[in-house]
Amino acid sequence: MDNKKIGWIGLGNMGYPMAKNLEKAGFPLSVFNRTASKSEPFTDLSEVYLSATELVKNCDIIFTMVSNDEAIRDLYQDILLIEDLTEKLFIDMSTISKELSLSLAQQLGEKEARFIDAPVAGSTAPAKEGTLIIMAGGNKQDIEEALPYLQKLGKAVKHLGPVGSGIAAKLAINYFLSIIYQGLAETVLFAEKSGISRSDMLAIINESASGSGATKVKTPQLLQEDYSPAFALDFMLKDIKLAKDEGLDSPLSKVLIDSYQKAHDAGLGKQDVIGIINYLKYL
Repeated sequence: MDNKKIGWIGLGNMGYPMAKNLEKAGFPLSVFNRTASKSEPFTDLSEVYLSATELVKNCDIIFTMVSNDEAIRDLYQDILLIEDLTEKLFIDMSTISKELSLSLAQQLGEKEARFIDAPVAGSTAPAKEGTLIIMAGGNKQDIEEALPYLQKLGKAVKHLGPVGSGIAAKLAINYFLSIIYQGLAETVLFAEKSGISRSDMLAIINESASGSGATKVKTPQLLQEDYSPAFALDFMLKDIKLAKDEGLDSPLSKVLIDSYQKAHDAGLGKQDVIGIINYLKYL
């Protein structure tokens, strides 16, 4: 068993099951979450910290998985004040801007620490099952060092190039998913207006060439009209906007940003991303 001390910061809907998979694999794990109650299930097998900076001081490899640029910036602002970060490896699995990832890599490098951006494709079920797709950007040797841990979190680890490459791929795949989910919702609504039941239409989609893992995973929610978030609509809106900031300027992107923004403005942002149907049905 590897004797390096592993730290995990951020126990949200994705971070919690991912950290649990590292714990189950038997790695020496320490965890921190701003809402301390989310750390309680780790107290039996792992070390729980009440401070992110104290965790970092006592760990060799630190994973971070938080919600957005603001949260990451606040977190690493405190981490960068730590006097000695030499040779520590930081693996950020959040979906943030490429600009911020590059900035963190530079600032950590100045303190002789290392940084990988490793966002994931997949939502809460794959996170729990350890079947995420991990898109990594960073130095080859750093990726190799991280690989034993990343392999417990995902079924595939793709090293795509230098820091920022993981984020670039993540924004691209989430843009594609935003198209699929809005298209799926629009198709279901159009079929219903023509007298085709939702269950029949979804069966046709999923059993034909147009079906995919994305359509199949959202089918139960559409049938039950239960939009509890596996991946919140607000997160998709954030990611499409990040893609726009990175230069995405296609005809569909303008339509999608408008739709997801108006769904957010209508109070649907905390619903699952497929809850976009609750905005579209009133158009």
